[in-house]
Amino acid sequence: MFLRLGRLMRAVGRDIVVLWYACRNPATPLHLKLLALLAALYVFSPLDLIPDWLALLGIADDITLLALGVPLLLKLVPHGALQQARGQAESVLSRMRFGRG
Repeated sequence: MFLRLGRLMRAVGRDIVVLWYACRNPATPLHLKLLALLAALYVFSPLDLIPDWLALLGIADDITLLALGVPLLLKLVPHGALQQARGQAESVLSRMRFGRG
């Protein structure tokens, strides 16, 4: 279970970086940028549907939002902006991996 969770978090982490660059692209619609902002505010907000202090249940809503919401938002990004964002994200992530070694 924890191995799957780790893989999910790595994949979502990569997608979050792609979404960040996609939201910085002028070709990405404003409503999509606002949805991404609202999702980020919810994840980092101390107010949740399920309080974070409830052991594993507390972060379940945040993980669910990230696991389902980020890929959905990426599907709504225009193709050109998404390709550009993926290139930028890969460049940044590869520098981070190289710097670790």
